Amino acid sequence: MAESALSLWLDGRTPAPADRRAGLAGDLDVDVVIVGAGFTGLWTAYYLAAADPALRIAVLEAEFAGFGASGRNGGWCSALFPASTARVARDHGRDAAIALRRALFDTVDEVGRVAVAENLDIDWAKGGTLTLAAGAAQESRLRAELEDERQWGFGDADYRWLNADEARARVEVATDVRGALYTPHCAAIHPAKLARGLAALVVARGVQLFEGTRVTRLEARRAVTDAGTVTADVVIRATEGYTPSLPGHRRAVAPLYSLMIATEPLPAWFFDSVGWRSRETLTDGRHLIIYAQRTADDRIALGGRGAPYPYGSRLRPEAERDQEVFSALHRTLLEMFPGASGASITHTWGGPLGVPRDWHASVGLDRSTGIGWAGGYVGDGVATTNLAGRTLTDLVLQRDTDLTRLPWVGHRSPRWEPEPLRWLGMSGGLWAMTSADRVEARTGQPARRASLMQGLLGG
Repeated sequence: MAESALSLWLDGRTPAPADRRAGLAGDLDVDVVIVGAGFTGLWTAYYLAAADPALRIAVLEAEFAGFGASGRNGGWCSALFPASTARVARDHGRDAAIALRRALFDTVDEVGRVAVAENLDIDWAKGGTLTLAAGAAQESRLRAELEDERQWGFGDADYRWLNADEARARVEVATDVRGALYTPHCAAIHPAKLARGLAALVVARGVQLFEGTRVTRLEARRAVTDAGTVTADVVIRATEGYTPSLPGHRRAVAPLYSLMIATEPLPAWFFDSVGWRSRETLTDGRHLIIYAQRTADDRIALGGRGAPYPYGSRLRPEAERDQEVFSALHRTLLEMFPGASGASITHTWGGPLGVPRDWHASVGLDRSTGIGWAGGYVGDGVATTNLAGRTLTDLVLQRDTDLTRLPWVGHRSPRWEPEPLRWLGMSGGLWAMTSADRVEARTGQPARRASLMQGLLGG
């Protein structure tokens, strides 16, 4: 398999060191400093600069804008949230949980609206998400999921069941498809085009973006780097899977690696045979998640979990290149689309996402220290980061809005257990998901071990 430096999306968009924006050169005083130039940081800077052009805003990025998950993800601009609606309702009430879900539905369209308004070519295609029921166990689980959505008041406009023929009419796969759960609340995008485009927009609006500037410590109203200290009324941490590298944050989130492969552009006859005309984002009901999209240039980009958790939450570049996972993803692709057997795999890549202990994304601002944060998306952050950026804008400007009253605002996830317990839990979860899928494929019956492990881990 061929390899690219960072991802399919960043191929040709990775700036050489000499072409990156200048780094911080000495101490700086601003109104707001944002640590991390991924989607969370860039969306926050975008909305803050639009709301108050007089604000002095600085963004500090260790590498370059879009280097992390924002430039390497699956390109799903979805309304997914890692914590279940039932979990949010248990803590905050039914109405609050539903309001959060509705806000996420709207956020998908907000990303598309900004792309049009700002003339960002991000390969937008709002074809929704098709979750295939591949086998009896998956069908049972997905039908139960649909019934659960009905209990929260979400009708056919949000989630509906497609029978086997309807599902295959959208995307023809070779696996035993018994139907599919469909939601329109997702768009396929080119994530690096969005990240790099947002970076250019915020700089044009007067935001100071310092690349190659690694923050070594966060303090009350200060972000400390080797090149200088930035003092600000508000310091926003937007570091997601890289958060454990900051002192005092080793157990804030666990970095979980997700890997992807992409084919060469496929010929017209292939898509004539499989359809996929609306570029629906595609997954199925297995436990060890896979996710795919048909790209604007007619590739299949497919990703999934499976890379081992790095002991001590230490970020390991070699975890982004796990050949066993790449091979497993390729086998999955060919099982679903045997017509792609002759296609070359032109790109393989991966990167860390951030998993909080309770699998509950959050956003907030501590007025006593001036430190704000957003993250814990567990891989579902392409759209959620936009909601975070708008919410942080309202929090910074002390505006009481519908967004600041959403139940994820101010949520504090517990810290992960110390090692080796953290490694045992995460490794046990990976084993449970993998073995459950094997059992279900062999027996056609749901495997309880996966749900038991999810309950233990908080997922």
